Amino acid sequence: MTFRYFDDFTQDEKIDLGSHTVTAEEIVDYASQFDPAPFHLSEEGGKASMLGQLSASGWHTCAILMRMMCDTFLLDSSGQGSPGIDECQWHAPVHPGDTLAGRATIVSKRLSATRPDIGIIHFRFELFKDDGAKVLAVVNPIMFRPRSAGEAA
Repeated sequence: MTFRYFDDFTQDEKIDLGSHTVTAEEIVDYASQFDPAPFHLSEEGGKASMLGQLSASGWHTCAILMRMMCDTFLLDSSGQGSPGIDECQWHAPVHPGDTLAGRATIVSKRLSATRPDIGIIHFRFELFKDDGAKVLAVVNPIMFRPRSAGEAA
């Protein structure tokens, strides 16, 4: 993959984030550590909930998205982190065996008004199941150094 600076991203660009198949083991492992709701911890807990079966934590789904972002473009970029998340919506539950496909769309980009060595790109990230159902939508800015700032700046 080619190292990407702020300048290398284009308005309305779509980035394929690949896919990930979710397992029951990873759902329970994540939930055990970070979100121990009964419907995230066991099939029995899931059956007793409105979800009807073992389901991943929404935060686990966000962590899957983050991994996809890192593997696809963030780790090979001049990314400088994010000042926050504007929007996060969980549209549908994620169950064991679901394969999630990710897509990033560049909504807008601009140079910082106060820091010319930083560009700000607003992304819309989405995860979809195989049947096309959207499970997650996240909108947030990510800061990148422009090429003129160099790698070591």
